[in-house]
Amino acid sequence: MLEMKKLVIIPTYNEKENIENIISAVFLLEKDFHILVVDDSSPDGTADIVRNIQERNPHQLHLSVRKVKDGLGKAYLHGFQWALQNNYDYIIEMDADFSHNPTDLPKLLEACENADMSIGSRYSKGVNVVNWPMGRVLLSYFASKYVRFILGIPISDTTAGFVCFSRKVLEEIGLERVKLKGYGFQVEMKYRAYNKGFKIVEVPIIFT
Repeated sequence: MLEMKKLVIIPTYNEKENIENIISAVFLLEKDFHILVVDDSSPDGTADIVRNIQERNPHQLHLSVRKVKDGLGKAYLHGFQWALQNNYDYIIEMDADFSHNPTDLPKLLEACENADMSIGSRYSKGVNVVNWPMGRVLLSYFASKYVRFILGIPISDTTAGFVCFSRKVLEEIGLERVKLKGYGFQVEMKYRAYNKGFKIVEVPIIFT
């Protein structure tokens, strides 16, 4: 049986403090994850750090530098197209700043292997957020509840940015039609996947 190809997409802008550590943390996992860093021409030299690491690990680490900084959604869409062109079977979104714990990647992948899309959820089992001001927690929590109510989608954390997609989801939901750029992009991706009838599961995580 062929090994499924797994890609973690990490968008960056001025992440020189975190990027080497987050890459190392992913590569320490037993699963054979590859990484694509999508850097929006960071002036702090983030891309140069990635290139240096690439010299030691050219097979697993990839870099794509975009000339414009036009939103998180656009960076992920760029990464999704790259992943499809390079024949990855599972594609995961993850932040560079350790707010998403790399050790949660295997359980997110395992959940996606038994569904079509898995979400690292802050709100599926209460509120699992650490080191955020209470006002921001409440805003995020009630925003997700509001979106769930308005759109009628059975997802607790509609704005989550720690998500695993099977290849067929990205092929079929119409990436070229995705309009939103910021965190609304996360809502739109879930809404499009749900409307296509894909099986979506939530995996409880602690967001730091």
